[in-house]
Amino acid sequence: MNDTVLYIVIPCYNEESVLPVTAPLFKEQLLGMVNEGLISDKSRILFVNDGSCDKTWNIIEDLACSDEYFEGICLSRNRGHQNALIAGLEEAAPLCDISISIDCDGQDDIKAMTQMVKAYHDGSEIVYGVRNSRQTDTGFKRFTARTYYKLLSFMGADVVYDHADYRLVSSRVLKEFGNFKEVNVFLRGMFPLVGFRSSCVYYDRNERMAGKSHYPLTKMLALAFEGITSLSIKPIRFITGFGILIAILSFFMIIYTFIGYFAGNTVPGWASMSSIILFMSGVQLICLGIIGEYIGKIYLETKHRPRYIISERTFEKKED
Repeated sequence: MNDTVLYIVIPCYNEESVLPVTAPLFKEQLLGMVNEGLISDKSRILFVNDGSCDKTWNIIEDLACSDEYFEGICLSRNRGHQNALIAGLEEAAPLCDISISIDCDGQDDIKAMTQMVKAYHDGSEIVYGVRNSRQTDTGFKRFTARTYYKLLSFMGADVVYDHADYRLVSSRVLKEFGNFKEVNVFLRGMFPLVGFRSSCVYYDRNERMAGKSHYPLTKMLALAFEGITSLSIKPIRFITGFGILIAILSFFMIIYTFIGYFAGNTVPGWASMSSIILFMSGVQLICLGIIGEYIGKIYLETKHRPRYIISERTFEKKED
């Protein structure tokens, strides 16, 4: 029997319709890996209730009471997917040798966990779950996703293309990840910063098994902007470069204006002047907004507020 303890960490937010469907599938996969000799029978499935408004926590409690393989923690309020995931990983860190994070909707191929664990036994400390294709996405989502990953790479962020938050990490990686204390988090860009040997497992993404997605376009855009501003300062540098370019062009325009004035070729023009003023005003507001975003992040970091607070557990926490 293998003594490698695995914790499958699953963040949940208003998932009362899908949990009864996917929970047995997670257990089936876990037991399959135990029977195959890949992990220990002390391995567990850890649900993280991210301040759900429905019966999600009640379902998690029932699962934990009826089956030793299920455990759960409940956050005091909704803290967002990334913080909920961090809560689960930090809770599991002292209890496991490896952890796998996955969403509870069943879209990510659960069976890919077997290949992830095998990759770990082959020496990988981080194993990224990467989609084979985006054929199930709409054309708009496919285009925006590809554009976003290219933009992140252009900005200097080290991210794995078509990887979200389905990954295996070792306890060694989790220990080092604990030194990342920022409250503005974007996990798919932070784990590559930890380093260590990594590999990828490719899988086909399925349709959601039940319920509705809790990640509308607005949240996706917010996460995208969070990723760019959390991992790169290039937008600030772009502003500086753009400002220098405008200054150079303005200098030449001043020379051109003086030449036209002394040559007697100047023609008063309200429309052209208004257009220039409106354009520059818009540019200035955009630049101020980007700078303000970074200042806001600095403000949040200086507060040193906790990223999450756990209000309940289905198990007794072991003291470190």
